[in-house]
Amino acid sequence: MTPYPKRWRMLPTLLAALFMAQFDLYVVNVAGPTLQRELHVGQAALELVVAGYGFTYASGLITGGRLGDLLGTRRMFLFGTLAFTAASLLCGLAQSPGELVAARLVQGLTGAAMVPQVLATITAVFPSQERPRALAWFGVTIGVGSVAGQVLGGLLLQFDIAGLGWRVIFLANVPIGLAAAVAAAKLMPRVTPARKAGLDPVGVIGLSASLALALAPLALGRTEGWPLWTWISLAASVPVMVATLLWERRLSRRGRQPVLDLGLFADTAFSRGLVVTLTLYSGYFGFTFALSVFMQAGLGLTPLEAGLTFMPLGLAFAVASIRAQKIATKVGPRLITIGLSISVVSYGVLVAVLQLSGTHASAVCIVVPMMLVGFGNGLAIPLLFGTVLGKINTGRAGIASGVLTTTQQFASAAGVTGLGSIFFALLGSGHGKLGYTSSMEWVLGIALVLTLVAALVIHTLARSSRAVRQQAPTPARTPALTK
Repeated sequence: MTPYPKRWRMLPTLLAALFMAQFDLYVVNVAGPTLQRELHVGQAALELVVAGYGFTYASGLITGGRLGDLLGTRRMFLFGTLAFTAASLLCGLAQSPGELVAARLVQGLTGAAMVPQVLATITAVFPSQERPRALAWFGVTIGVGSVAGQVLGGLLLQFDIAGLGWRVIFLANVPIGLAAAVAAAKLMPRVTPARKAGLDPVGVIGLSASLALALAPLALGRTEGWPLWTWISLAASVPVMVATLLWERRLSRRGRQPVLDLGLFADTAFSRGLVVTLTLYSGYFGFTFALSVFMQAGLGLTPLEAGLTFMPLGLAFAVASIRAQKIATKVGPRLITIGLSISVVSYGVLVAVLQLSGTHASAVCIVVPMMLVGFGNGLAIPLLFGTVLGKINTGRAGIASGVLTTTQQFASAAGVTGLGSIFFALLGSGHGKLGYTSSMEWVLGIALVLTLVAALVIHTLARSSRAVRQQAPTPARTPALTK
């Protein structure tokens, strides 16, 4: 089959949408004080502005991916992008904390409709020999978007463009989103869904509810002091998820199409890849959260200075991601293990540097090992996407992408909450520089262990993949593409 001719011209459009969604996950972190001062946002509302986007986004990703499979990725991408742009406009025009919170919740849901279509489209239109390169750019965009949210957010607030203040961080999405929608309408192929089926409303509601029950306390519990409702919500998420999975299995056995195709987890690369994603992202995002607090509260940096300190890490991630595919042609899948090993060693170096520095710790002494963490993850993460999604049938690409991105967001929230809680618990009353340094060392140690687990799992997967490659591959069903 002839590859879709517009695929490389289309890719920047997809990545622009991904960048917006990733950028908006982090940009509000640096805007918090400004929102409190200019919009009179209280602490509880601020938590919802920051975390509400994340948990509605994560809760809707699986459903968004499934809708892409059923209705077509092009249709869902256009809808999601335009709706996300409209929600961003509402955020920028908000006149009260309540309006901003509501707009952020909608923004997260519309992002969940948009983002799964990016990976699904890459999987569908890029031939196997080009797909790893396209996925590498996907990884670059995730890394750059994460860092840009902290760095560019600080710069936009610092320069107060057109006197818009905090509003500019949301309004900046409007021209980008409109341009992406126009370009997508011209460049994205119409993918004929591989199969027609109903949406499975029970599955949609069950999955969304169970994820929301788990993510809401993870997002808000630490700052709220873990009140009773957070524990009830976490406990309730388990039976709701179990009941939903039993329902999905029942539908599959009856020959109907559930919203979550449990057959995905029979793919060894996919299921083990999710374990790697869970451990890697929880360790990394817990580390970056604690490090941001450490640099500002422990080292006395301003939010902008802390954001700029993260810039070398982001640049190292981007450079490594771009070069990863070329290096992989010589090293092979072992590069993922090598990259994660670099990150493990770098976490260890950071612990040693902080222990040796003590009260003399500074941002300068941790920049280089931070860069190495970014470099190691940059080598591993883009190739990890290819490993996880490489054997997925294109008819399942949307739901597989939704599951993968949901795992990323859940791991990020769990990492921030779990490692953040450990950081503050160990800090106790020792709020001096030495207390912050000691707490940071423990967080680094936990991140090291989690990344080591990820490296070991991916190493066993690479070994089994070498055996599988000796067998003749079974061609996957490919949907029809039209210009």
